[in-house]
Amino acid sequence: MLFTRKAAAVWLSLAFERVLTAQTPLSSHTPSSFCPGIESDLGQWNLDEGPGVNATGHLVFETANSLLQHWANTRHRIGHTIVPGTIPVGTLLYHGAITGPHLPTALDWVSGEPDHSMLFCQGPIETGCWHLTLAVTRPMRVLYFDGTSAAKILEGTMDTQDLVAWSEMKPEWVWNEERRIKDLCKWGQKYGVNGFVRMQMNFEIMICNFTSHMEVISFLNLESIRIGMDWPLPEDPDRLIYSRTSERHRFELVHSASWRENYPGETRIMLDFSELISFYDTALVPSLVPRRAGLNRWDHRVAGISPEDIERVQDRLAQALARPPATTSGIDWKTVLRVVVDRYASRLEFIQHLLNLTLDDGSIFDHAQQIQRQLRNVILPYTVFAALPPNTSVTANATNSWAVPVFRECATSHAASIAYRGTSLTPSERLLLQAVRETTHEICRVVTKMWASGMNLGVDAFYPPEQRPEVDHIDTLMGEWKEDVTQLMSWLDWSVWVKCRPACGFEEMCYLPTWPFGFPIFGPPLQPQWDSGSLWPDPNKGEWKRPQPECIRRREPYSL
Repeated sequence: MLFTRKAAAVWLSLAFERVLTAQTPLSSHTPSSFCPGIESDLGQWNLDEGPGVNATGHLVFETANSLLQHWANTRHRIGHTIVPGTIPVGTLLYHGAITGPHLPTALDWVSGEPDHSMLFCQGPIETGCWHLTLAVTRPMRVLYFDGTSAAKILEGTMDTQDLVAWSEMKPEWVWNEERRIKDLCKWGQKYGVNGFVRMQMNFEIMICNFTSHMEVISFLNLESIRIGMDWPLPEDPDRLIYSRTSERHRFELVHSASWRENYPGETRIMLDFSELISFYDTALVPSLVPRRAGLNRWDHRVAGISPEDIERVQDRLAQALARPPATTSGIDWKTVLRVVVDRYASRLEFIQHLLNLTLDDGSIFDHAQQIQRQLRNVILPYTVFAALPPNTSVTANATNSWAVPVFRECATSHAASIAYRGTSLTPSERLLLQAVRETTHEICRVVTKMWASGMNLGVDAFYPPEQRPEVDHIDTLMGEWKEDVTQLMSWLDWSVWVKCRPACGFEEMCYLPTWPFGFPIFGPPLQPQWDSGSLWPDPNKGEWKRPQPECIRRREPYSL
């Protein structure tokens, strides 16, 4: 529906007022909309053209945005990212001594939470157990594997560790943790890496040398938390430790992990985003592109990577660990990514909620105007003066081409200043930059298209039409809007939208099935069937394959 002259006059009046009150730019950089070369690699500014089927920028974005966050890495447990990091001085770490009052001197595990390490504080009921508290005395260099990378299952949770330790996947060694830590520490020694960060029920660190970066704060003889376990321990204690721990301690372990569920996640480990390695980097790991074709993200694996790509990843990782910190750009990538999520996540979720409400014909116009206002809120900082639908061109209205300046300004706003830095960025930073650009490009394309369609039909309260649109036309628009926002949110797949609905009560907490609770790991040792069919597990066998949020009790009787 075309605009009246009165509406156009109102628009021009507002535009003139904004010109008079415009602030003086703080930078001499030319705005991105006047630089034809900026963002040219993102293709044409076509509001009807979505991302390619093999695009991975949104996957790089969400995995990087979710690093060291328990919720997202429990949901998508197969890791695709390796990141160097540092544990700062003064950080407390904890170790439960399975073998008695013996201080570890070489290879062993620590946790960031005593609720986790206490699970391994094992000893006879009569004599109790020994629990060690340590403090970091100088910055400790570590390497972080994302996903549920300490889960001992054949689904691929340890694929990235296998590549670092052995240059190939070894599913038959999924329980061979002694060999794993030995070979990882041997590899990391030449790069000054003293620990490897992984996640299961909570975050843990495989420590290569207990005497080089830490001091003992306390080594206490505590009451053993075990119930109903014979002594001495069996040959393979891990499985029985997990299965025979009391429900109360299981819950408190899960509860402590919930403190690191979402942003900012585990803050006691400082990751270096400028040296991030992603297996979603199609230039670094092209062999995985056809392996992912047609698969849901649940089923993405690093298995199937070519030997050439393995070598390229190892070279990139070696370069990252050898690069002096002073050579990086200094950009706070964690914040850059989070700002995008903060800006769009709750608004998109609310728009989707409004579109899912049931309406009658009498209220549909007012409801469409409410949604149009929400869309306008999203793109308000980018509604440039030139973006006014012409009242003479049916073609321009049909294609929404008049709204391209809004689309372009929205899509380039988060990354334009970083793009100017050019050669000062590391390869990892260029990957993150492209991930931000691709992600915001699609968000802004969809939202601008929805807003422009509402403007054209005449549901924008700021520019009312001469005649109210017909109900069936509004209904069609609302159906298109609903499809657009559903597809966008599915493509983005942000874990911030995964929550218990309705929200849990005060005596409950929202929980995702977390290894090892409820996972098929007990009984006889698993015998891997490592053929092409086993790379992609049957998604219908057990809820742990596709973890969904549920409310569990916070007090007895527990429902975990």
